[in-house]
Amino acid sequence: MKILVTGNQGYIGSVLVPILQDQGHEVVGYDTGYYKDCLLYDVASNIKQINKDIRDVAIEDVEGMDAIIHLAALSNDPLGELVPGLTEEINLGGTIQLAALAKKAGVKRFIYSSSQSMYGISKLDSELDEYDSEKHPLTAYARTKWEAECELKKLESPEFIIVSFRPSTVFGASPRLRCDIVFNNLVSCAYTTGKIEIKSDGSPIRPVIHVKDVCSAYLAGLNAPANLVAGRSFNVGIPNGNFTVKQLAEAAQRSVPGSSLVFTGEHGNDARTYRVGFTRILTELADHYKPEWDLDKGGKELVELFKKVSFTEADFRGRKTNRLAQLSYLQQSGEVNDKMRMLTH
Repeated sequence: MKILVTGNQGYIGSVLVPILQDQGHEVVGYDTGYYKDCLLYDVASNIKQINKDIRDVAIEDVEGMDAIIHLAALSNDPLGELVPGLTEEINLGGTIQLAALAKKAGVKRFIYSSSQSMYGISKLDSELDEYDSEKHPLTAYARTKWEAECELKKLESPEFIIVSFRPSTVFGASPRLRCDIVFNNLVSCAYTTGKIEIKSDGSPIRPVIHVKDVCSAYLAGLNAPANLVAGRSFNVGIPNGNFTVKQLAEAAQRSVPGSSLVFTGEHGNDARTYRVGFTRILTELADHYKPEWDLDKGGKELVELFKKVSFTEADFRGRKTNRLAQLSYLQQSGEVNDKMRMLTH
């Protein structure tokens, strides 16, 4: 297959592209370049690369593609608040424009990377289901992900199959690592400082998933029979994939023997807690989606990466691994305009 991957120079995209290539697919990358230089180590790039803002996508960018995996999005709420309307333009407007052009160009499958954040704060007496659970998006990011799913369903047809995946919070090694997401943050903090400080009481629940298992879900969207995925949405996770922050911190501590674990409790019982169900993807896509990673395996992988690249506390706290810091740098250095469009490529 010839596959367009938007956001290929991000955290997940940097892992996904080599996996697709290993399976024999021809990959074309599409990325605005915000995180192009946020590499912990050099990686060979032997794909055709379109350096372009998703807001400017044109039909010639998607012509000849068999499928699109759409990862590109602004995933940072503080920046969305700083530039009003930006999240809507990129995450909603850009997504719908891309899908409409793809349908017009004869692309067969559209794999959308959505989000579990659309559920918002929820009761914990049951796991959140894709269709039966209410949506309470609390941020522009969460709301635009949900609205994009709703709009995409209107474009669905037998000739244009759309499937949406809602990943748990991702962890695991990548050439373009993020340390601003929970488990990666805990392990990298333990590795570089020798301690893990939890500001809540450790009770909030977070579903998490390894980056390669997320890639496995996208591959399932490409390969599964149309009747299993067309017009569907799937939470992406693993069996028993909901963990308290305390459990995540303890797994991070196991990954870095000798690190200390401190619960300061200054934020009390964090209200952002939710338990997500993964029955649909684990049963209905069981022949195509086979998650292989757990916290201990992923923590070990992160530590091996840190040793390989001589990872420091400056790396952990710096813009290379923290998305808001990188976006702020691009603003301050004049590499983007006031609408976050790259001025150089």
